[in-house]
Amino acid sequence: MSVNEGDATEHDTGESSAGAHSSAAHDAGGEGSGGCTPTEDLLYGVIRRLWPLHRTVVRAVERELTGTGMTAGEHALLDALRSEGPRTVPQLARSMGLDRQPVQRWVNHAAELGLVVTAPNPAHRRSSLIQLTTEGAAAIRGIQEFEATELRRRLADLPAEDVRTTLHVLDRLGEEFRHLANGSHVPPENADINDK
Repeated sequence: MSVNEGDATEHDTGESSAGAHSSAAHDAGGEGSGGCTPTEDLLYGVIRRLWPLHRTVVRAVERELTGTGMTAGEHALLDALRSEGPRTVPQLARSMGLDRQPVQRWVNHAAELGLVVTAPNPAHRRSSLIQLTTEGAAAIRGIQEFEATELRRRLADLPAEDVRTTLHVLDRLGEEFRHLANGSHVPPENADINDK
């Protein structure tokens, strides 16, 4: 259950821009006059849930980490290192979809806790690799074993196929919103080809 800490923004108290867009589309009328299709309505439903879900997961992880000295961001950092192996800070930031600065802060604090260390990078002398220490590997393994037990207990009724579909939808949303954030555009026909 890896999650990045997010800064509190207008999303905490107001409707998301996607939600506002959806409401405006509904106000415009039905299909053919700017209204949403059933699939678009469902997609807006997914998008509206993402921010509150993220905040709820962060709070749950922070509660779980009470007494460890770790933050939810450092949990995400250790999870990334456990799943991807040693990485540079820029590589970690890219894989986590974050700026370099918060990731560097997490690395610094995790190093103070003895959970990560820097190591020489054969590919780039000026950019050290960050890797888990024995203590760091044991810490994230123990946390994730507890999380896995909780997920089995609370979500055992979810079919694996539903989870796979959810992952596919989230991956596709992430891909398209990255294009929007970067000011690029992938024509739908190209996206469909890539999905096959």
